[in-house]
Amino acid sequence: MAQEPGTPGPETPTERTPATPAPVELSDLAALKALAQPRRQHMLQHLTLHGPATSATLARALGLNTGSTSYHLRELARYGFVEETEAGAGTGVAKAAEERRTERAPGHGRERWWRAVPGDRRFPPRSRQSAEMRHVMDELNHHAYAADLELFEQLQRGSAESGPWADAFPYSRGTIRLTPAELGAFFEEYIALLNRYKRPEAETPTDARTVLTRFLAFPAPLIDADADAGGGADAAAAVDADSGAGAGVDAEAEVAPERPAEATPVHNRKETEPS
Repeated sequence: MAQEPGTPGPETPTERTPATPAPVELSDLAALKALAQPRRQHMLQHLTLHGPATSATLARALGLNTGSTSYHLRELARYGFVEETEAGAGTGVAKAAEERRTERAPGHGRERWWRAVPGDRRFPPRSRQSAEMRHVMDELNHHAYAADLELFEQLQRGSAESGPWADAFPYSRGTIRLTPAELGAFFEEYIALLNRYKRPEAETPTDARTVLTRFLAFPAPLIDADADAGGGADAAAAVDADSGAGAGVDAEAEVAPERPAEATPVHNRKETEPS
């Protein structure tokens, strides 16, 4: 709702000036291999969604043993994906329960708490990836996208949401015609938008929830003109653009774009959200 002239309103994302993390390219094959390991991806996902945890917490949540989770945490920390944090730094019911268990355990040493390290981590463009790196990247993306889809389907299958959050699932599917340079600029604007909405935990409203954001854009397959002669009209009619509640934009139906001119490739990216 619009504010009356002269009436102070709540702080908007545009008015906030959070520190924007500098992009870091992950070009070390060993680091990419460490990140692509499925169990480590599951652990990072848990830390991102639920905040700091111990190896014992992760073991119970993921059906592993503490020796395994401790090893994987050390490997993730080795490449800067997780780091140790203070026991009181996390929030949530799971963390409070873990602290109570630790306090009750006689002779229990100091628990090591871990958190996911936020940052703007980017992958080298595919044209600069070796054959081995491409294989690792393909595995990493396969597991990451499968995990995202599982989370979304889990929400749809078992959701008991009510109130405002029951309808707060915007989505958008569309097509636009862009050059490689324009697609790169589009991506950077998306990252800037995410950073504009991020804020410290102390400034986050109590009714806020963790929202998973995913961005995926790729060129449509080129159409063989000889094989598709005479079918252009039907192909164009079969393409549409859908949007869900709150998406805000519908894209025009487009036939497959022509091959773009050569340009410097932009980064791929995997985002690690702040805990």
